[in-house]
This record gives sequence, C-alpha cells and structure tokens, in this order.
Amino acid sequence: MENCCVQELAAGTVGAPDVPSRYIVRGHQDQQLATTVVAPVPVINLGLLSKQDGGAADEAAKLRSAIDSWGLFLISNHGVDVAVMDSMMAATREFFRQPLEEKQRQSNLIGDDQYEGYGNYEGYGNDQVSSPDQTLDWTDRLYLKVEPEDERRIALWPTHPESFRDVLHEFTKKCGAVKDDLLRAMAKLLELDDDDYFVDQLVVKPLTNVRCGYYPVCPRPELVFGLTPHSDGTIVTILMVDDSVGGLQVLRDGVWWDVPIVPHTLLMILGDQMEIMTNGIFKSPVHRVMTNTKKERLSVVLDYSVDSEREIEPSAQLANEKRPALYRKVQVKDYIVEHYNHFSQGKEVVMGKLKI
Repeated sequence: MENCCVQELAAGTVGAPDVPSRYIVRGHQDQQLATTVVAPVPVINLGLLSKQDGGAADEAAKLRSAIDSWGLFLISNHGVDVAVMDSMMAATREFFRQPLEEKQRQSNLIGDDQYEGYGNYEGYGNDQVSSPDQTLDWTDRLYLKVEPEDERRIALWPTHPESFRDVLHEFTKKCGAVKDDLLRAMAKLLELDDDDYFVDQLVVKPLTNVRCGYYPVCPRPELVFGLTPHSDGTIVTILMVDDSVGGLQVLRDGVWWDVPIVPHTLLMILGDQMEIMTNGIFKSPVHRVMTNTKKERLSVVLDYSVDSEREIEPSAQLANEKRPALYRKVQVKDYIVEHYNHFSQGKEVVMGKLKI
C-alpha cells in the first residue's frame, strides 16, 4: 500500500537522505531545480465584478487579463465566510492527523492493494496505479463526490472530526455560488448571447468532487512531485490552499511560476472543458505542486464538471469562418478517461483535448 500512505512513508524518511524510487520523477530533475518567481496573478474582487458601475468594468478587464495571461486567478470578497474556510481547513487537517487505521475506514481500496477502479475513485488514498512503472505523487488525498447530492457515498465521508460532513456541505454550497457568478462573468467577457451559457452546462446532473490533499514534508523535494504537472479536466476548479505554505506552480512560456498565497482568497483554475467550449480562447493552464523539507501542506479543491453522459464542443458563437473549430465534439466521460490515463502516465501537457 505504498501508494496510499505517503504520510506514513514521510514519517519514516525523517533524517533519511533519499525517497523510495517509485516517487522519483525521471527526466525532470533539472527543470524542478530551476529558480521560480512569484507570478503576478491578479486578485479579482467578486463584489466589484458583480456591481453595475464603472468599477465592474475595470474588474472585468482585470479578469480577462488574468485568464489570458495565466488561466487562473485569485478571488477576494467572494462571500464564503472566513469561519467556513477556516473550519474546512481545520477539519481537513484533523482528518489527516488521525492514525492510519482510522483514515483507512474511508479507503478507496478493496483488499490490500487493489483500487476499486476509475468509476469508484472516492475515498482516502491516492491515484489508481495503472502500471508498476508509474511514478507516484508525494501526497495523500481524500476524494469525495459532493454533487449530485443524492449520489454522495456518505459512508466514505469522515465522521472524525464530527464537524467534517456539515462543514464540507456548507463549503460546497458557498463555493457553488462563487463558481456561478464567475462563469457568468466569463460569458460576458466573450460577449455570448446568454450570460448563463456556462452555468447552464452545469444544470443537468453536473459532477462536483472535492479533493482534500495532504502533502507531507519530503527529504528530497527536488526529486518528486507533490502533484504531477497537468491541466484540469474540469470546466473550472476552485481551490482553497494552505495560507502559510506554498508549492502550487503554473507553467507559462516554458517557465514555472509560484502561485502567490493571499490568505482567505480562493483560487479558480480554468479546465480543459472550458477550453473546448470557448474554442481555445480561454486556455487551461498546466500546473503542478512541489513539496518542501520543512512543513506539511494542505489544500481543499472543488472540481466542477459537465455531466459525464453529455457531449461538449466549441460554442457555435465562438467557432466560425474566422476562427474554425479547434476541438471536435466529445462525450465528457470519454474525455475524462483519456485525460486521467494521460495524467497517470506523468505527461505534462494533456493530449486529450482532442484537437481536430
């Protein structure tokens, strides 16, 4: 069970000079050792963006610049109470502080080392291992479906701490409103006829997953990935990251940039589904997570995806004679499987965007 107990493994490497070979990234050491600088990622004031005055126009221009430059942005004045954010992070930290046998009550394994499969990814553990040569990430995760609500596998939702289930429900609800407001703002940026164009993609049985991530300290962070470079297979992703420990990086023009930490902001990352629907006008950024030798790191991530049974394609308003369709129509579940297979192979750029 080496691949689902990195926290225990990390505890055993304290004072050790190396990490197990299964976690060492082949061919990326030089790139990881390169000096990075903090990206000047804009902070979007959601309250201003929603107003009907000149301030909204200025904030919309800032949002467009952030999307074009980085494919991600920070969000302030978002309406998610500080108390809810702090409680969600505290509950996540408390879950991972439990003894291993307690966390494994929420395991996504059957037997000793067999994952239930891609369709049953929920629970505590790590990514499915598809081959003995697969490089493993230096992280443990708790992955849960939170929407549709009637499909929640509550048996996998932690009962310790006791607040976990209630605070996750509240956090999901609040972030959903943030997501909708920003999707409407993005539709306006593209001058689509319907401001709800993107919101409507998530009306019929959308899929929302939460990923609580724990990144232990690592004796050789230059040799491993906390999270393999990838673009998200979502329409958008909302993150609440550790307010004192960095590690998230975004790739632009061949250079890795550190994503800044601004306490009590949220971070939104555009996903591949958004890139497909906007015909490549909005692009999903490649990003990764690095570890460190001094302090653990936590994150809580909400992935928003179109119903897996539906098909997506470039908007008819954004694919025309001047800008032909760059992506073909694809069923979401087929795309997600291809995206995951690509991710598990450790490839940095997702080929599964299915360009024509």
